Amino acid sequence: MKKEIFNALKNPSDFWGRKIQSIFHAIKKEIQYVGLLFIAGLVIFKIVFFNEKLFVVFRIVLSLFWLFVIPGWFIMLYWKEKLEFIERLVIGTALSAGVTGVASYYFGLFGLNLKYHAVLLPLVIIFIGFVAAAGKKDSHHE
Repeated sequence: MKKEIFNALKNPSDFWGRKIQSIFHAIKKEIQYVGLLFIAGLVIFKIVFFNEKLFVVFRIVLSLFWLFVIPGWFIMLYWKEKLEFIERLVIGTALSAGVTGVASYYFGLFGLNLKYHAVLLPLVIIFIGFVAAAGKKDSHHE
């Protein structure tokens, strides 16, 4: 642990560069699974809403993924060593829905117009998840 702290203080850009590179590697590895789930969701929604045009169904699925799935996936990156991908995705989606609802309420109380919530909240949650995963200590040093 002391060696890791010393190396981080000695060369912080190298230390954080490796951590961020590790997170990007994990994201790159799992993004194809998220894409496949998006396509599966698109197919399922098109079957359920067969009277709607494909573009409308695409926008609905994209909205659900942007608001809940992707932020939840980023929140759960912190636990990537302890939980499997599908567990993190399911828990993260539910967690993101809850966090988005509560945060949207408080953003409204603070005076932020509702039209910005759908863009701002997922970005904030994704950023927080990324920073939490980058700031996590390595599991072999704990």
